[in-house]
Amino acid sequence: MRTVKTIILAILSVICIALNAQQNGKTFVHIEHADYQVYDESYGKDAERLIGDVVLRQDSAYFYSDSAHFNEKTRYFDGFGHVHIKVNDTTDIFSETCKYSGDIKIAELFDNVVLKDDSTVLKTNYMTYDRNQHLATYPRHGTITRNDKKLVSRKGYYRDDIQVAYFRKDVVVTMPKCRMITDTLEYRLNEEKMFFYGPTTIYYDDNVLVGNYGWYDAQNDIAYLDKGASLSNKGYSIASDSMFYDRKSDFAKAMSNVFIEDTVNKAIVEGNYSEMWKTLGKSFVTDSVRMRYFADKDTLYLHSDTLFVFMDTVAEKVESVLAYYNVRFYRRDLQGKCDSLNYNVADSCAKMRVEPVVWAENSQLRGDSINIVIADKAIDSVLLYPNGFIIQKDTIEGFNQIKGKVMTAYFKKNELDHVYDDGNAETVYWLREEDGSMIGVNVSQSVAMDIKIEKNQIVRIKYFKKTTETLYPKEKMKPGIEILKGFEWLDELRPKDKGDIFSKPKQVIENEDNTRRKGRKK
Repeated sequence: MRTVKTIILAILSVICIALNAQQNGKTFVHIEHADYQVYDESYGKDAERLIGDVVLRQDSAYFYSDSAHFNEKTRYFDGFGHVHIKVNDTTDIFSETCKYSGDIKIAELFDNVVLKDDSTVLKTNYMTYDRNQHLATYPRHGTITRNDKKLVSRKGYYRDDIQVAYFRKDVVVTMPKCRMITDTLEYRLNEEKMFFYGPTTIYYDDNVLVGNYGWYDAQNDIAYLDKGASLSNKGYSIASDSMFYDRKSDFAKAMSNVFIEDTVNKAIVEGNYSEMWKTLGKSFVTDSVRMRYFADKDTLYLHSDTLFVFMDTVAEKVESVLAYYNVRFYRRDLQGKCDSLNYNVADSCAKMRVEPVVWAENSQLRGDSINIVIADKAIDSVLLYPNGFIIQKDTIEGFNQIKGKVMTAYFKKNELDHVYDDGNAETVYWLREEDGSMIGVNVSQSVAMDIKIEKNQIVRIKYFKKTTETLYPKEKMKPGIEILKGFEWLDELRPKDKGDIFSKPKQVIENEDNTRRKGRKK
């Protein structure tokens, strides 16, 4: 009777121990197979030596090796030779030797360690694997390959349950499309998306991307870079606070503090937002735009609300530049303003539209439209049409004026040389002796005129057809005779220096205020 009770108590004790182990997350390690099984206390108390085709199991995980030292009570074993851990249906780990603690379900694997999970392969010489966390860790050096991608790092972690890998220190990613070097990387395998959290460089055949934070979509070949980003190649570079880049369409979007340097065309463009389509040869910059064009002798500074650049994709040269709204530019010998400007490289012509004005030295040139032709990086001629109007300050007082329907002003060494005035041509100019004393004011009208200018003064006029000309001595000048109809001296609108291109003239501010007031009324 006592024997039966003893047996029952023993069974209950075993059941309690098993239940307690299960409640603590501990399960037994079972010997599924071994050719030989020998108790050998030289390897520790309660230790067994398993030899030949050893198969151990804990829960659903199987452990294979040529031989093993196993302690059933401590749930601990060492595996030797051709170690293979079958974690689940998709994950397998191989090594030369391993140490496994069944209490905490952590394996240490040594020498030629390989983890295979679906199409992912991790290789290292030392790794720990936590079955509870589904976490593989290598602390020294490891390589993960997945399809056509290879990732190398000094430290790494891999979660096989959610298929996410983490890489630290000297991370190098090699792909057919590009190569990435970074400090910290998270790779979401199912999404084929990589997140980087430190200084990162992505190398393409012709472009280099740099950033400090962001992500890369390997499936679609798209990158987002933040906290200081740049895109560069042999022709230009773009830097900004953040950037989006689509390699397939060769499209880049730069945001905040954009800085573009074109080394081929010797220009720098700044703004706060930019988009570039390299394949289409099209790009634009907007929000506080400033362009600097570096000529041999001087630098041209230009500001507008938005700046478009169109490229010849074959020759990789600029075809045209379009500046829209509130355009202002400054060079020491040339200034201007308008609402839109279109510069065509092929004919070296800059077309200014909507209330354009050009200033060159002491001359002011106006027209409903203005075309400036550039030759040898200097002004060749300026076409004013219709309603052309040129004003020059006299050396002492007053203004010399030329007015007509269509006017072409020709320059030499960036100074006004002569003007051809066609259609209702009118002039007013001040005549003086060599000592500067006043002779009078000459007023003339003709169908057309050819006007010669020297040292910013009218020195000769050739008239064509129906000419009237009157010289008014100073003492006999009629009130207002020295001013042509439509005269406006707009010096307050003239950019005074390179920083003044951002200044908004009073007239522009008043127009904006009127627009806002109208909007509120609606």
